[in-house]
Amino acid sequence: MGYKKPSFIEGIAEKLGIIPNLHKDGHQEFDQDMRHFTDEQVAQLYENFPPPEKWDNWVEYNPKVWPKKEKVTYQIVPTTCFNCESACGLTAFIDKETQEVKKFEGNPYHPGSRGRNCAKGPATINQLTDPDRILFPLKRKGKRGEGEWERVSWDEVLDTISLRIRNAILENRHNEVAYHVGRPGHEKFMNWILQGWGIDGHNSHTNICSSGARFGYNLWYGYDRPSPDHAEAKFILLISAHLESGHYFNPHAQRIIEGKMKGAKLATMDPRLSNTASMSDYWMPSYPGTEAAVLLAMALYILQNKLYNRDYLENWTNWQEYLKAKHADKAITFENYIATMIDEYKEFTPEFAEKESGVKADMIVEIAQKIGEAGERFASHNWRAAGASNLGGWAVARCLHFLTVLTGAVGTKGGTS
Repeated sequence: MGYKKPSFIEGIAEKLGIIPNLHKDGHQEFDQDMRHFTDEQVAQLYENFPPPEKWDNWVEYNPKVWPKKEKVTYQIVPTTCFNCESACGLTAFIDKETQEVKKFEGNPYHPGSRGRNCAKGPATINQLTDPDRILFPLKRKGKRGEGEWERVSWDEVLDTISLRIRNAILENRHNEVAYHVGRPGHEKFMNWILQGWGIDGHNSHTNICSSGARFGYNLWYGYDRPSPDHAEAKFILLISAHLESGHYFNPHAQRIIEGKMKGAKLATMDPRLSNTASMSDYWMPSYPGTEAAVLLAMALYILQNKLYNRDYLENWTNWQEYLKAKHADKAITFENYIATMIDEYKEFTPEFAEKESGVKADMIVEIAQKIGEAGERFASHNWRAAGASNLGGWAVARCLHFLTVLTGAVGTKGGTS
């Protein structure tokens, strides 16, 4: 079977080392297409963003009137994209004559996205110019579902809503006030205000996305946003809708590619053969809601085969308190701690996990071995789906972080911070 010719963009990316050489023999034809480009010119294709010292007065030709040459002078202003929570860097190109934002491009000086953005970044311009966007408050004037609305003033909206909230608080009807929002970036401030009013009715996108996983992580170490060092990892484990359809797609994708180029292996646990799963070295199509069983089977294997990081466990976990509280009859030794842990999780064998999840026991063992061998350079992440779409989703994050703790991959190069 031959290799297909890479696309123009793939060829440049492979030459620059952004992605691995996936086309091999197909490059002979591609190299013919690129024969007019020197290595310096290829690199310039990647680096030809306006230098910061020219951001206040940057001149480009207007592509919309090509082949006519019409110069446009821009002021370039750094900003961030918030079409997902990754908050990748953008630059807004503002026409200095009209003061209108004309386009958005990536910001190569942003440490997270490094100038590489998905389609949602440049599409931000639609939020400013879409002719169907709502420009003023609307109030329903017909029955619900009829689509009948009328324009009202901001004063009417603020006076009406604030009075109803005030009356509910004064009449001790706090539970009748609810704040529902997507994820606009000011959730924390609004939550403080609601708490100050004695209201517990804050409902947002988080409730159906990352809430379960974040709660599980919080129970472990008081923080709900782990940061895996994919680029330096030796083994990467992703759970469910991560990577291609979940946060933090763009910055994580870049670094997972870098890790893969350095030899890291990638495993994905997802019922679907997703885009990420199709690009992984291991795909575990577990039944929804059974991810924790698979993770605990891996933990048991690591404990039984002494693949754990003894130095980290001895010095950075409260194993002594665990023995005192749960096994007061045993001597406070690390060996007794490991023995009790193995006994605690003895039912979670690879065979049990296979029966629960559908993932083959041999694959569970192989991946557990690879995780143990990766040690401090094991990177993992779970954000949505497995963490939010089932009753025990919060436990998935805890079980996943259990592997991170066992391998000592906490805050390490190639680990998870």
